[in-house]
Amino acid sequence: MDWARLLAVCALFTAAAGGTLWWAGLASPAPVVKAALRAVAQLAAVSAVLAVVLASLPLTAAFLVLMAAVATGTSAARTRTGRRGAWVGVAILVGTVPALAALVLTGLLPPAGLALVPVGGILIGGAMTATTLSVRRTLDTLRDRHGEYEAALALGFTEPVAVRELVRRPAAEALLPALDQTRTVGLVTLPGAFVGMLLGGAPVWQAGALQLVVLLGLLAVQAAAIATVVELVARGLVRRTSPEGEVRLT
Repeated sequence: MDWARLLAVCALFTAAAGGTLWWAGLASPAPVVKAALRAVAQLAAVSAVLAVVLASLPLTAAFLVLMAAVATGTSAARTRTGRRGAWVGVAILVGTVPALAALVLTGLLPPAGLALVPVGGILIGGAMTATTLSVRRTLDTLRDRHGEYEAALALGFTEPVAVRELVRRPAAEALLPALDQTRTVGLVTLPGAFVGMLLGGAPVWQAGALQLVVLLGLLAVQAAAIATVVELVARGLVRRTSPEGEVRLT
């Protein structure tokens, strides 16, 4: 691999992203540069330890727990839910754990680090994205439609029922990216599981079959995450601890 060329292209993409944000007046380039540098450091560290982790099932399990913890912290920070942000971890795991267990128990996924870490990462990452988007949408809706919420309480609705009626549809919008990816797979996108298996020498049909399972698993995991977010918000377990204004790329 030509490392100089690789670094040059990465620097070009980072500069293009940051420069576009600055030129369009959307945000400072700083978050893009920080994210790129963090990605370099994290991937270097993970590459150094992954060979050891993948060879041990207990270490693989510990690594998956670490991934879930980082996903929870990231989602909590992005949604500004403070200490209550720990509850978003429930939304992330409620579908991910059963999905991984089903894949292993049915024999579609071998109980080995080489399979569990990448597939687990895809499912955890998808659940994190859906959780973050649905929490933001539900809490924004509660803020923007507070008068309707008060009116529902005045009509005799309990707080959970009133909240559910307001936030269900906005929360469901968090599933749109996964739906679009599933609808356009093979026509617009060739996701990572498919490409990875092809590069590893697997038959095309086998790569396609695994990708189908992963995509449908993602839909199930994200749907479970969104439904859990609605319930957590309805029960008052997830709320913002700081005012939410414009989106900040931090």
